[in-house]
Amino acid sequence: MSAKTYEVRTYGCQMNVHDSERLSGLLEDAGYVRAPEGADGDADVVVFNTCAVRENADNRLYGNLGRLAPMKSKRPGMQIAVGGCLAQKDRDTIVKKAPWVDVVFGTHNIGKLPVLLERARVQEEAQVEIAESLEAFPSTLPTRRESAYAAWVSISVGCNNTCTFCIVPALRGKEKDRRTGDILAEIEALVGEGVSEITLLGQNVNAYGADIGDREAFSKLLRACGKIDGLERVRFTSPHPRDFTDDVIAAMAETPNVMPQLHMPLQSGSDPVLKAMRRSYRQDRYLGIIEKVRAAIPHAAITTDIIVGFPGETEEDFEQTLHVVREARFAQAFTFQYSKRPGTPAATMENQIPKQVVQSRYERLVALQEEISWEENKKQVGRTLELMAAEGEGRKDGATHRLSGRAPDNRLVHFTKPDVEVRPGDVVTVEITYAAPHHLLAEGAVLDVRRTCAGDAWEKRNAAETAKPAGVMLGLPAVGVPAPLPAATGGCSAH
Repeated sequence: MSAKTYEVRTYGCQMNVHDSERLSGLLEDAGYVRAPEGADGDADVVVFNTCAVRENADNRLYGNLGRLAPMKSKRPGMQIAVGGCLAQKDRDTIVKKAPWVDVVFGTHNIGKLPVLLERARVQEEAQVEIAESLEAFPSTLPTRRESAYAAWVSISVGCNNTCTFCIVPALRGKEKDRRTGDILAEIEALVGEGVSEITLLGQNVNAYGADIGDREAFSKLLRACGKIDGLERVRFTSPHPRDFTDDVIAAMAETPNVMPQLHMPLQSGSDPVLKAMRRSYRQDRYLGIIEKVRAAIPHAAITTDIIVGFPGETEEDFEQTLHVVREARFAQAFTFQYSKRPGTPAATMENQIPKQVVQSRYERLVALQEEISWEENKKQVGRTLELMAAEGEGRKDGATHRLSGRAPDNRLVHFTKPDVEVRPGDVVTVEITYAAPHHLLAEGAVLDVRRTCAGDAWEKRNAAETAKPAGVMLGLPAVGVPAPLPAATGGCSAH
């Protein structure tokens, strides 16, 4: 008898991606095998790992669930599960609106998914189980990582901030830090499997240590990562300006494998708007951090998140945001039009901004940032950079006979395919010849190719995936996680 198949669909931030790898690992441990690419619901178990940050999250979920209803009626035994932030928020509502859903589970009990699926099958009724506090740290659960060479490593979950636009603290709970020894042990194990790049992950990553009252715990963790042999690149997301201290800047500058890249959410450049958002810093403090980072790490690429049209935002407030963008000269900005999230204080604030005003400001901000991104990228032309070859980052690579990789500062670079094989995870040295707003080109010959343990791990995993017979009861062990996303995308992990 062939094994049951599963598909996990992920929406939202890096924390959701991290959780989805655990959900896949749990299902494979329970005997399921991953459905082929493009299965589009044609699986025995379909899991939705949801996000509640954007306004259309609910519509998107129920629309997708509606499309699966006829498939489920034609496929005996098929099960549908909904987890993540929207499940934590809506709970019983999901089963009322979509009675064909079998399991609803929250952000705190992802480890229960296989048990809940089995219980729903035996009892023939929907199982809704939402834990109010964390049952197991996600990183301790089995994992089916998406990449062989780069991995997310969660150092904390939850958030102690009370930003008025964000629903995440209500859904993921208070911040809970992992023990440093457990984090370093996980990283060492990953490096042993061939991973050469890790991204430290937390809802508010640089508040790490709040549990034990050590304000320098995060900088100590960065320095400890610098002592792990074979770990070539360390990144982290997302920090909060309030907790961004000088010792962290020093640790970044003095630890060779901590990359010259920083994602620092701004949200607004206006002091009155920042106050209304309950962001505990002001424009001067934010620009002061940027100045210090640039002084210590001249080639650092700094990215950010910005919300346009927060309730009460005046034209003068918006001009202050444009001022910060001009001063900070971000390599990239993830820009969002404010959208109401039920359950957040901002949703009931007066002076909600008309849609056309928000749209106009948004377009002006995007145009300014595009111009700056391009100017900053042009400064890279002529530089010689070491890239980590990436998988699936260049959509046109096949047609252009190029490969793609990430520079130390996380800029995306497309480079000429050399005569020798380059595997994802291998390192190539190139000279930048051209800049576009969102990528760089290295059109000349590759200067050097260094084969790495990460490339070996990718090759080994691909061979195992290719050789895997249909219908095995357990997925073969896999290593790594997605190549780092450029940055967090909005409210969820962007604090």
